[in-house]
Amino acid sequence: MLCPSRGPLSRRVLLGKNASSLAAILQPELGAIKEAGTWKRERTIASAQSTKIRLSNGQEVLNFCANNYLGLANNQELITAAKKALDKYGVGLSSVRFICGTQDLHVELEEKVAKFHGKESTILYSSCFDANAGIFETLLSPEDAVFSDELNHASIIDGIRLCKAKRFRYNHRDMADLERKLRENSSSRLRLIATDGVFSMDGTLAPLPEIVNLAKKYNCLTFVDDCHATGFFGRTGRGTEEYFNCQGRIDIVNSTLGKALGGAQGGYTTGPKELVDLLRQRSRPYLFSNSLPPPIVATGIKVFDIISKDTTFVDRLESNTKHFRNSMVSAGFKISGDNHPISPVMLGDAKLASTFAEKMLERNIYVIGFSYPVVPMGKARIRVQISAAHTEDDIDLAVNAFTEIGKKLAVIR
Repeated sequence: MLCPSRGPLSRRVLLGKNASSLAAILQPELGAIKEAGTWKRERTIASAQSTKIRLSNGQEVLNFCANNYLGLANNQELITAAKKALDKYGVGLSSVRFICGTQDLHVELEEKVAKFHGKESTILYSSCFDANAGIFETLLSPEDAVFSDELNHASIIDGIRLCKAKRFRYNHRDMADLERKLRENSSSRLRLIATDGVFSMDGTLAPLPEIVNLAKKYNCLTFVDDCHATGFFGRTGRGTEEYFNCQGRIDIVNSTLGKALGGAQGGYTTGPKELVDLLRQRSRPYLFSNSLPPPIVATGIKVFDIISKDTTFVDRLESNTKHFRNSMVSAGFKISGDNHPISPVMLGDAKLASTFAEKMLERNIYVIGFSYPVVPMGKARIRVQISAAHTEDDIDLAVNAFTEIGKKLAVIR
């Protein structure tokens, strides 16, 4: 509402001055980002997400930086399932779940997710970021405590900030430090250990066997964000729980439909029925966000059907990952991670990583340089991500390009 002494023109002048002031404040920070070589330029894709994509300038490139681990983002079975759901159920619900936003599709997908993970119940969210934002505040009170790995995903960190529990950060994958903190803080009502299953910038794994043993010893709950493992890691793709033979020992798993499981959207929490019941009543991102659109839910149902039948995609991805990692190490590169499809090529310098990625694009290989603040200062890298849809020839082309550029930039000999 305008002040009586000011008309619309005066208001526009004020807004213009404020905008100029904001620009003056932000310009130096933006300039510093560019000067540091950490500016993140968004490339525009003019095709479906796949191993081979077309950029807006018409360039055809091989994609080695998508979370499309199983190569299902443009899978025809999923596209058909989405189209059928679109025709039958419409574009969206225009509502949250508890009002008029729950369809039989949502219930079916939640049941399939719970069965896949061997849990009692599941609740869907718009994203795993929302799932992480909703769980800690709902579950934990000031009487409780949460113990979080220092390199957990930003969404876990932000979710924990929202809760009123006592918060403890333990050194990355350091079980001695975690045990010290558990031993020193033994009076809380509930104690929850929270970790990523796979740390996405490094491709390294949380030491789940040691974590679950400490949880049992100190009577703690366990929480794992398995976004970079669900559907493709472990013998049958059931994630880090299965990889470490810890199935049934992790209390709560949060994960996503937006990576290996079709690459669209959506996340979930799966665990004890009582927890899921409470989240339906109290979790703010669930209560105040629209339901997942029917076509996305239908693709989720279809993808769980596909990956539950056999391990074809999982086996192919494992083979491709070994081939890339072994070839790159033989070429002289340092590759981070624990035999995971996330295969970071460590370069150190931010500008070098950015230059390297641009030169790879000139050779029709699409990769991105990662630098601070996404990764620690001085640990810039190109995070390569392997897909089951890559062929051996695709991988060889990428390795050859890395090798040629690596020699020109004196990264390898």
